[in-house]
Amino acid sequence: MIPKSIRLMLAASLIPAALFAQSTKELNINQAIELGIANSKNLKLSQNKIDQAVAKLEVVKDNVLPTANASFLYNHAEIPTSTFTLPGGGSSLQLPKRADAFVGTAAVQELVYGGGKLKYAKESTKLLADVARLDADKSKEEITYAVINTYYALYKVAQSRKVVDQNLESIAAQIKQAQRFFEQGIVTKNDVLRFQLQQANVTLTQMDIENNRKIINYNLDILLGLPEDTEVKISDPNGGLKAPGALNDYIAQAMANRQELKQLDVQNKVADYNIKTIKANTLPTVGVGANLYYINPSGSFIPPVNQYLMPITLGATVSWNIASLWSNRNKVSEAKIQQSEITIQKDILSDQVKTDINRNYQNYQVAVNKIQVLETSIAQATENDKLLASKYKNNVASVTDRIDAETLLYQAKINLEIAKADAGLAYYTLLKSTGKITQ
Repeated sequence: MIPKSIRLMLAASLIPAALFAQSTKELNINQAIELGIANSKNLKLSQNKIDQAVAKLEVVKDNVLPTANASFLYNHAEIPTSTFTLPGGGSSLQLPKRADAFVGTAAVQELVYGGGKLKYAKESTKLLADVARLDADKSKEEITYAVINTYYALYKVAQSRKVVDQNLESIAAQIKQAQRFFEQGIVTKNDVLRFQLQQANVTLTQMDIENNRKIINYNLDILLGLPEDTEVKISDPNGGLKAPGALNDYIAQAMANRQELKQLDVQNKVADYNIKTIKANTLPTVGVGANLYYINPSGSFIPPVNQYLMPITLGATVSWNIASLWSNRNKVSEAKIQQSEITIQKDILSDQVKTDINRNYQNYQVAVNKIQVLETSIAQATENDKLLASKYKNNVASVTDRIDAETLLYQAKINLEIAKADAGLAYYTLLKSTGKITQ
């Protein structure tokens, strides 16, 4: 039976560890992408821009509605000279000392035809909302790629750390063996020291890798919106990789899916509506309206019968700024030049997209081929390491040859893991250049 005082001391010693234990979260690459998109501040800003564009569209739609206004006026007059004589010795009029009057108006106006300007404004604003949505899609792609890039960086250091740990275990075994050979007089003390020096060098490499892992892990926490002390446990992200298809297929996908090209197409349509709006300025406008007047000079808020007027008028207005026929001509030319610039920009961007895809395609093929070469080199390095290990045990090979063989083997293993990660990232880079990384 453990005394109560000792149990309390043990519990107290465990409290700091419980308080400061680092939380862990296991995520595959798709879960990381979803988390990054869900917590992205840039995407929230993009959504705000979409909301602004939609609100502006609703404002433009409201401009199509008829306008109406109403007013009510009360007027009080003091008349000091109450007698008014007509010129030429005519009769005189007796005016009251004071007078009150109530006047009200109400009017409704509707634009029947404005040359199509309201229609063009609505369509243009709708297209600008589409531009904002495409911009948000582009931001989503950038965030997705940033998550993938950081995830693979963490995968690289994790795999390198595994290989280095295996290397340290092997060196520890080599040191024990060298110590035993030294005690038996088979090798010199220098052999033991060389293995210990190798152990120190690999330990320094391990420390650098761990430092890089902490930095990348912190960056990934920020990117995913996780608590900054969360240790992310990752899985092999290369499960969804595919063999590269035809280059022209990737180019065709990019021409159909790249947000920047879609945005230029939409902006070209906006420019087209802008030209139509400018041309509409040369057309006449037609409007109809109704007006209601209330005139009450009786002085009473509620007038007696037959002592107020309430005429109603209906009217139509046709107006035409004839000078726009010649003053608008240069504005149309300017708008067409601006539209032509958008077309040229798309041609330039299309060429850039093609070169990007070709570069990323070639990089992906090279990355895949590197894996095959490195797998072969590992097989060769493994065989060489076994051979040198046997020679060293038989005191045929030197300690330097033994260490070099082992170093080559583990460096080849690290290179293979890095090459696998580079191939995976190259695959996603190729997808990003086609505009389909989020799919």
